[in-house]
Amino acid sequence: MSDIDWHSLFIPTLSVAELILRGTVIYLMLFLFLRFLPRREMGGLGIPDLLMIVLIADAAQNAMSSNYESITEGLILVLTIIFWSTAVDWVDHKFPQLHLSASPPVLLIKGGRLLRKNMEREQITEGELMGQLREKGLEDPRQVTKAYIEGDGKFSVIVKK
Repeated sequence: MSDIDWHSLFIPTLSVAELILRGTVIYLMLFLFLRFLPRREMGGLGIPDLLMIVLIADAAQNAMSSNYESITEGLILVLTIIFWSTAVDWVDHKFPQLHLSASPPVLLIKGGRLLRKNMEREQITEGELMGQLREKGLEDPRQVTKAYIEGDGKFSVIVKK
């Protein structure tokens, strides 16, 4: 216990403002990058959840393995990331029309017809869409009134009556 440099363990070597700025820039840039990736890649986890987990793990790991000079630096980065994740969730809740965390649903089939322009924009092939229909027990797009890819990458289908 006497060999521990308690001062360097808790006193940051970088300014607190610089640490907050670094955490903010990295979070927001990665958030924007991940937000506009094609949805079919993201699966069930929301982008902010995934981003927060990865960044907190990295920030905490660096603090624990002394890549930073102090534990305080790692904690400041973790708190900055948690702040931005919470802020994005709050804005999404208060202003759902902004669709910050997830894209709005995109129509892929309307009245039994494939909307190829929307499919191309979402990078979904006809084969992938047909596979999704088969998973819902449908053989032909003409059986579908509307089909969407949701903001979380899942497909929803409204079947003709």
